[in-house]
Amino acid sequence: MQEQSNSPGRLDHQLGPFFSELSRFNSTAALQASDLYARLEPEITRVLKTVVQEDFAPDVSTSRSSIRAAAWNIERGTHLEGVIRVLKEQPLLQDSDILLLTELDLGMARSHNRLIAQEVAQALKLNYAFAPCYIALNKGSGLESEVPGENTQSLHGNALFSRYPLREAHSIAMPNGKDLMWGKEKRLGYQQAVVATIDHPSGAVRVVSLHLDAHSTQKHRCRQMKIVLDHLATLNPSLPVLIGGDWNTSTYNSSRALYSILGYCRRVLMGVRNVVENHNPYPDRWFERHLFRELERQGYQYQDLNESGVCTLHYDVQDLAANKRMGDWIPNWCFWFINWALQRHDGCCSIKLDWFAGKGVSPSPNSPPRVVGDVHGEEVVLSDHDPIVLDFDIVG
Repeated sequence: MQEQSNSPGRLDHQLGPFFSELSRFNSTAALQASDLYARLEPEITRVLKTVVQEDFAPDVSTSRSSIRAAAWNIERGTHLEGVIRVLKEQPLLQDSDILLLTELDLGMARSHNRLIAQEVAQALKLNYAFAPCYIALNKGSGLESEVPGENTQSLHGNALFSRYPLREAHSIAMPNGKDLMWGKEKRLGYQQAVVATIDHPSGAVRVVSLHLDAHSTQKHRCRQMKIVLDHLATLNPSLPVLIGGDWNTSTYNSSRALYSILGYCRRVLMGVRNVVENHNPYPDRWFERHLFRELERQGYQYQDLNESGVCTLHYDVQDLAANKRMGDWIPNWCFWFINWALQRHDGCCSIKLDWFAGKGVSPSPNSPPRVVGDVHGEEVVLSDHDPIVLDFDIVG
């Protein structure tokens, strides 16, 4: 459980002048063995253990017994005005009582050095808790590295928001799926789940905004989930729980480029159509089954809380930004292979990465879970993910 702070100013730091020197290390082990890291480690730890919490929601009452939750990876918040507009105006999203948002920047040049979580909360009049996961030593990956300007606080993390009182906010640290000092994008830190108790008029519910590692193995993502579930089991009093977010259930071992390439070859041999139709929309069936079995083993349900078979991330071989990010860690010749494999699918494929799971909750019978696929404009894709929405009732 991490330290809670009410002031975003607590995340200010003086680490920036050392970023260039820190970036020279090519492994976390070498970095942590250095005298420089020994000097900076107390400040690094302080920043990564701070949880910001602010209240902007007015006192409200409701006649609805059901609670609407939405989860969305907003891809740094680089298109923040569009994200806020959608959260305000999209019919399903505008009535959300709880938002579980992942990938929010604080002081990153790629998102105009804004405190994304605070701006969302202020615009929507919500209470929020934000936990930084990473201290970025450079501007980011892919096209992000080419944006003008410099980072200020250089932080990136996850957050949750509520129309109702939000208390006992803290974060859960999870181990990394790859060495964050290897490769072009260098970072300090680790993924953190954000946890808080929300006092809804129909009862208290414990909510978790969860982002699992993309560059990791299926086994590692299951391990991260187990860490979160084991932590929740220790909290008192026992409350109904809702977990939501981007779980990166890509079906791939993406801890190294080689493993991803071999995994892609395997799926081509399995039949592209078979994989696109039977595995990408249903990662719980086989490739990611251990993660979902762990949820069930600990008493959580997920099948009734999600729109079955509907994917939440869509890849197009013409997507320059996605290809640029991928090109940071896989060889260029792989793109020819990807294009060839997807040629019968118009160069596109989709995967299901975003989920809800819960204990002591049930889906509202009047409103089924939904993937909201109509939030992007014709010219600007607000995020590489679609949001998901769930109306649920407290039953425990």
